[in-house]
Parts: sequence; C-alpha cells; structure tokens
Amino acid sequence: MPSPLISATELHDLRQQGRPVVVVDCSFDLTNPAAGREMYQQEHLPGAFYLHLDNELSGPRTGFNGRHPLPDAEMFVARMRALGVDDDALVVAYDAQGSMYAARLWWLMRWVGHGAVAVLDGGKAAWLAAGLPLEPGTTPDPDAGGSLTRRTSLVRTVDAATLVDNLAQPSLLVVDARAADRFRGENETLDPVGGHIPGAANRFFKDNLGPDGRFKPADQLRAEFGQVFGGKAPAQTVMQCGSGVTACHNLLAMEVAGLTDAALYPGSWSEWCADPQRPVATGTGT
Repeated sequence: MPSPLISATELHDLRQQGRPVVVVDCSFDLTNPAAGREMYQQEHLPGAFYLHLDNELSGPRTGFNGRHPLPDAEMFVARMRALGVDDDALVVAYDAQGSMYAARLWWLMRWVGHGAVAVLDGGKAAWLAAGLPLEPGTTPDPDAGGSLTRRTSLVRTVDAATLVDNLAQPSLLVVDARAADRFRGENETLDPVGGHIPGAANRFFKDNLGPDGRFKPADQLRAEFGQVFGGKAPAQTVMQCGSGVTACHNLLAMEVAGLTDAALYPGSWSEWCADPQRPVATGTGT
C-alpha cells in the first residue's frame, strides 16, 4: 500500500522532475480564522495554493450539523479543478499545525474518490528543516482549470442516528481524537457542552506524532491503535473529534499503520451535543 505521507525531499524531487503535483497549504487557527491565510501570504511552499477550513474545506453550518460540516461534494470538486487538479495529479496537503488540517484535505480528496493524495510529513517545519525555500505572496489559480472527476468514495461515514442506535446494541467503537481533558468534559472552550459520546474511547490525535512533528513509525502506530481498539477490527471503529477535522488525523495515522476501512463521524461532538436528547458521558469512563 502506498504511504499517505510524503517527505519534503520526495516532494521537492517530484516537482523538479515535472510531475503533476498540486500543493495546498491548509494552515489554520480555530481561535483566529484569518491567521492561516495571513501565514500563507507571508510565506508558503513555492507554488502552493491556500484553502480555508471554514470557507472551502467545510460546508454551511445550520446550528445542528457541527462546527465544520462536510462541504458540498460537487462544489469541493469544482474548487479543486480551479487549482488545476486533474485525475492524474498528486495532491499534497500541508500545514504548520502538525498536519491536523492537512489531514482534512487528505480525507476530503478520498471522499470524492481521488486516491492520489498525500500529506507532507512534518509540514512546513520539515520543508524548512530540509533546507528548502519558501515564497511570499499568493499563488494565482491556473488559467486553465483541471479536469478532476468525482468518483466513487474511498472512505466511509456514519451519521448521528447510527451512533444513537449503537448505544443500545454496541457493535461499533467510537474513538474520540480530542485531548483527554476535553474528552472528560473539562476545559471545554469550543463547544457549549463538555463530555463525550457514551462508550467512546480516547485517542488524542497529537499522540500520532513523534517529537520531530512527523508521524510515528507504522508498527508503533499499529500497536498503539490496537490498544485503543481492544480487539475491534478497524472496520468496526468510527473516528470522531470536536468537528470532524482532527478525527481525519487519526484516520491518516491508521492508514500509515495499514489499519484501513474505519469510518468518520463528520458532525462529531459539536453535532452530537447540539441535540439535548443525545446522552453525554463525562470523566474517563464510558
């Protein structure tokens, strides 16, 4: 299985060879939504485009569908075409936040059936550590758009109703990617209710990374997720987080580890807790 990660030197070499590669900066700050684009305009990988989490990697909020609902698939495909993405193009996503937003674009590309997508392992910091240059300003969209085709999805999702039913007859293990304190219902600053879905396990997405900001080796990730799963197969697990973003980081780490076919709950906690009829658990237990 090809790795969903690409190193800075591998990416640089591909571009030097003239391979069709579209690089996208996904940097973002949940507390300052303008910060990511400002960082991009200051400096970014040469030729990289920028996509905004709220505006382009998410759809409209209704108040009941979470903080970062999935975008309209056709509109998302059209936006990627505007960046020059063809069916044979490799899309490389990166950010400056430990790949937490780049993983969202990686998952979305697979959601619309485009498997040629990778995340720059280590992000912008790894690019700089390799001695490679950045450039300022904004990269204009290509004059001629790409011809990306929407194909059969390569990923799976589940909805809130499925997880409500799962409470009565548990067959799926929900894995929450938020920090342990938010999972317990403490220090909740992003959503109006603290806690987690009853029965969920906790796997903080940052635990997927080593001290250098790169993903841990596949065998280490496989062992760590195995401890979380407690005997469940990947296909029996559902990844969620606060709003369906960092859950993609866990899905990416699982892909690195060869643990495939887990599902995403896109609405995640922010959707779940918007309905007071849905139960809430707190503390470390279920």
